[in-house]
Amino acid sequence: MRFMVIVKASPESEKEGHRPDPQLLADMGKYNEELIKAGVVLAMDGLHPSSKGARVKFSGDSITVVDGPFTEAKELVAGFWLWQVKSLEEAIEWIKRAPFGNRSGKGEVEIRQVFEMEDFAPILSKEEIQYKVAKRAELPNQTFKK
Repeated sequence: MRFMVIVKASPESEKEGHRPDPQLLADMGKYNEELIKAGVVLAMDGLHPSSKGARVKFSGDSITVVDGPFTEAKELVAGFWLWQVKSLEEAIEWIKRAPFGNRSGKGEVEIRQVFEMEDFAPILSKEEIQYKVAKRAELPNQTFKK
């Protein structure tokens, strides 16, 4: 099963030019190495503050672009991992080991299961699923495991 672990933004991470504590970065690097050695990580990255981003809203034929920054930092994403684990419980056990509380004192992540093509079996034929899986395998830097 694949899970996206979404690291929530904070008022600090939303500040232009914010740099995390160097010790936290070192601790996170060690944690990421553990995840990689265990074969858990498929992808991971941090994101620039929302002031460097935009939101695109669709309503019928209308498209509206709103430049950042955005309010409510707690609803924004500061970074993510994409993990391959056996269950939600395993993902929770891994995230409990993350060094978030060590230096910053607080933080929040959200763990969400990623759809697999097989999840659409009730509405897609076996051939359609196989085709979509094959197309996904053609993506550059393909890291998805079965």
